[in-house]
Amino acid sequence: QVQLVESGGGSVQAGGSLRLSCAYTGYSYCMGWFRQAPGKEREGVASVYTVVGSTYYAYSVKGRFTISQDNAKNTLYLQMNSLKPEDTAMYYCAARRLYAWDSNQCNLQLANFDSWGQGTQVTVSS
Repeated sequence: QVQLVESGGGSVQAGGSLRLSCAYTGYSYCMGWFRQAPGKEREGVASVYTVVGSTYYAYSVKGRFTISQDNAKNTLYLQMNSLKPEDTAMYYCAARRLYAWDSNQCNLQLANFDSWGQGTQVTVSS
């Protein structure tokens, strides 16, 4: 069973940076980051097909956020640069234990993921 524990959230001014971490147990074919702002639906931010390392990014964060994984530490990261007020949300780490035979099954759709962390809050002020 996969367990996911996020950390690294906080408050930052626009233009600043944060790095989120997700400590995990067990193996997952896909891992990703999602976010949910108040009154909005949860949306995908970045994901990785762990078998080959291919990644997906939401258009709104491409070029600013980077997803990475340290298998030796069992930790998934999300480096967030040039943060904007619209990035304010609860950020969730997600994983897919179900077999994924290609990277398309790791794209930023909620249904692709079957395990979720509790979330870490990111607040960006203008």
